[in-house]
Order: sequence, then structure tokens, then C-alpha cells
Amino acid sequence: MTDRLDIDWLQLCLGVFGGLALFLGGLDQLSEGLTQAAGRTLKTVLERLTRNRISGALTGALVTGVLNSSSVTTVLVVGFVTAGVMSLQQSVGVILGANIGSTVTAQVLAFDISAYALGPVALGFFMNFAGRRERVRQLGKIVLGLGLVFFGMGVMSDAMRPLRAYPPFIEVLASMERPLLGVLTGALFTALVQSSAATVGIAIALASEGLLSLPGGITLALGANIGTCATALLAAIGKPPAAARASVVHLAFNVLGVLIWLPLLSLLSELAVHISPSAPDLSGAARAAVEVPRQLANANTLFNVINTALFLPFTALFAGLAERVVKEKAPARGARIGPQFLDEAAIAAPTLALENARHEIGRLAGIVEEMLSEAGPAIRERSLERFELLARREEEVTLLEAAILRYLGMLRTVQLTERESSQVQALMESLVSFESVAGVIARDLSEIVRHGPDRESSSATREMLQGLYESVQRAMALTVRAVRDGDPDAASEVTAMGETVQHQREALLERQSRRLQPDDPDYLVLARLQMAIVDKLMRIYELTARVARSMQASLLPRSG
Repeated sequence: MTDRLDIDWLQLCLGVFGGLALFLGGLDQLSEGLTQAAGRTLKTVLERLTRNRISGALTGALVTGVLNSSSVTTVLVVGFVTAGVMSLQQSVGVILGANIGSTVTAQVLAFDISAYALGPVALGFFMNFAGRRERVRQLGKIVLGLGLVFFGMGVMSDAMRPLRAYPPFIEVLASMERPLLGVLTGALFTALVQSSAATVGIAIALASEGLLSLPGGITLALGANIGTCATALLAAIGKPPAAARASVVHLAFNVLGVLIWLPLLSLLSELAVHISPSAPDLSGAARAAVEVPRQLANANTLFNVINTALFLPFTALFAGLAERVVKEKAPARGARIGPQFLDEAAIAAPTLALENARHEIGRLAGIVEEMLSEAGPAIRERSLERFELLARREEEVTLLEAAILRYLGMLRTVQLTERESSQVQALMESLVSFESVAGVIARDLSEIVRHGPDRESSSATREMLQGLYESVQRAMALTVRAVRDGDPDAASEVTAMGETVQHQREALLERQSRRLQPDDPDYLVLARLQMAIVDKLMRIYELTARVARSMQASLLPRSG
């Protein structure tokens, strides 16, 4: 029996924590590479294939399994619910399925290939740093991450080998078979490292050394399912109700699932043993070291698959519970406007963060579009009160612009593909242009009306001005659609309107030049007012056309 003093605790701690760091770093690389390679495609899949609870659960499992991150799936779901693309009840099915997808990592970790892990580490490093094509670099990240995960597992496993004959440690692990203690330990450790895969990975590493029994490993895995909700709960603080409700659904599902299985742990163990391969030619600790890792991974998968099947018919119940727990907040009196879609958790997945920013800019653009619609009556009625209301709307635009610029700045701090960088630039240009339009409406047009004469324009001139105004309105509506919905056809229609708008402007100028009366001072002032309005309307069109051209360049597919 190994004595306490025979163990080099410094080396053991360095091995365990160093291996854990490699493991978590590898998971991060793996998830980042998968998200960059498939994020937008899987986002489209998730958006389209969630029409009913069963397809929603299957899609959630697929997306989470491929992206190696249930948190990314949850971020997508929250974005869809907030944008009104998906109902809360639909999102419940996806969240349930995400729990199944999260078990893919444990299934992969149960393969004992740590001895060969440096191969994919070297290959992935070379592909990531020497690859010229974006797709090669993304694949390199995936390979490098996978290699680091297995290498970290091997380092932790080797470091813990001396503990196989250390009685106090064996007693601690034996206590994990006490369900409540094992679940609590797994939940706390997972909440601390913010990765259920890390907890299950360590349990598999311990099992591969013959240190952890199947019942003890299962309780840790069940606790990890609860602990992983801590990340989502923390991320939901200060976010819209949709984010908090998704987190409540996730927590309720996992806690209820654990409570159901606590009295049935022996049954879960037997099921896992029954469906897992055995090694009858081995015995004792050697046999456990071979069999238990796969049994543990299968038990984790069984737990989530069976729970999903049990709870899927009750998605409406889960949605109702979440709505009762997290109620809609009535806006405080005099409260300032704030962003709805800018979830900072999505920064780790740039494709998702860009979608969030685009939705928020679309929301800001909608405010500017309303301002333009209200500007027509304000000009016709020469109403300073209306322009004061428009000035307050401009303040809302300015507040949203600052929040979006901060979000895009945060997005710039992560590694982006060439296409993503182009989209960030296009969104920033759109944002600045829309803010400029708001300024033209609230300040420039207001100043013109404030100092304009009381004399009315002729009916023909008013009709021509109205025609130009309506063209600019249409251009604005199409531009908002191009930004909010990512519609390149709408952007193309805006740029195609240039000739029509220019013709309307020239017709107005020609009419004014024909009717110019030098001996009528009041008419000169009126003509100057009309031309100033024309100039500002043309400025608004030029800004919208600039946004449209920028969106065209970023939305159209590129070769390679």
C-alpha cells in the first residue's frame, strides 16, 4: 500500500490541473472550429426544422452534437424566441434535444486513444497556422481541439495513477456512490469549470484507472447535468425574458430528471452494463478500467434520451412553468430604450453574434423608418411639436447605436473569417448611416420648417414633393428589410431606384427654375425652403443607398 509520503503531490496536482487546462482548452478549440465551420448552416437547420416537438428535439440534439456545445444551441434558441421566429413551446423541444447532443462528447471520450493524441495535435496545429484557405484552418482547429482533449485526458489519467493505492482518496471516491453527495459534487464542480464535459471527462479518466465505480460515475454525471445549467442561468441575468425562460426550462428539466432517477440508479447501471461491451477475459480493476468508461458514457446518454422521451409530451407544461417563473417586465416609467438581441454569450460564436447585431440594427432601422413616416405630416403641418417628438426618437436611436457599436467592438476581439469581417464592416456602415438619417430628420428638416415662410406651395409642387418623399420612404422600407432579413434582392431594388429618384429631383428643380420670380421675395424664400427639403430627402436616399450597396456586397455568396 502506498504511503502518503510516497506520492509527489506537486507533480500530481500539476498533472491533474495541467491536464484539465489542456482538456478545457481543447474543448474550446473544438467548439470554436465546429461553430465557424458549420454555425450558419446549422442555424438555418435549427430555424427550419423545429415545427413540432419531435423534430425540434432531434434538431436540438443534432446541432448540439455537431457544435459540441449546448450553450451555443441555447443562444440560438433564445435569439429565435426573442425575434419571434420560434415560440417558447417550440424552444422547449430543442432544449430537451440539446441535452442528448451534449452526451456526444462523453461517448467520444470513452475511446481510449490518448496514447495517439499528439498526432492530431501536430496535424491540427499545422493546418490551423499554415493553411491558406479558411476552411482548412477551421478543420485544423477541430483536429487540434480533439487532440488536446484526448491528450489532456491522458495527462490527468497518468497523474492520478498513484492514487489507486491511496486509501483516503479511494474512500472519497467510494463516497460518490452515495447519490446525494455524488450529485452535489458533480453539480458544484461543473458550475465551477462551466463544462459538464469536463466533469464527465474526469469521471471517465478516473474510471479508466480503475479508481471510480460505475454508480459513483453516474452520480457525478447526473450532477454535471444540473451544474451545466449554472452557465445559462448566469448568462440570463439582465437579459430579455426569453433568455431567462430558456434557462428555467433547462434547469427544471435536468433537476426533475435527476430526482426521477435517484431511486433508480441501480436500474440505470444495469441498463448501461447491458448495452455496453464487456471484457470477460479480464478481471478486477483491469476489467473495470476497460468496461466502466463506456458504461458511464452510455449511462449518461440513456439518462438524457429517456428523460427527453418522458418530458417531450409536456413541452407546453414546461413553457407555462417558465412563463410563470419569469414574467414580462413592464417598462419603467421614463425608462430609456435598451437593446433586445445583443446577447454577449453569442460572441463566442461570431455567426450567431452577427445575426444578433443585424436584428438589433434592423430594430434601430425600424425606428428611423417610423421617424421618416412621421416627418411628412410634420413638414406639411409645420408642426414643431411633431419635430420635438422626432427629436426624442433620435435619442433612442443614439442610445441603441452606442450599444450596438460596443457589441460589434467586442465581436472584433475574437477571430473572424474574411466573410465575417466583411459583414461586421457592412453592419457598422449601416448603423452609422441610419443614425445619420435620424439626424437629418430630427434636426435638419426641423430647422428648415422652423425658419420657413407661412406661404403655401402650389398643388403641383406639393404633389411632386410628395412623390419624391414616397420614393425615399420606399427606399427606406426596402433598406430596412435588406438589413433585418438579410435580403439582397431588397438591397438591389434600392440601388435600382436611383435613376427614378434623380429624375424626380431634376423635375422639381426644373419647375422651380421656370417659376422663379426675382421680384417676389416671399416666393424666393419658399423656393429655397422647397429646395432645402429636396436636398435633405436626397441625402436620406443617398444614405439608404449606401447601406443597400454595403449589404449587397456582404450578403451575396462568394466563391471559395
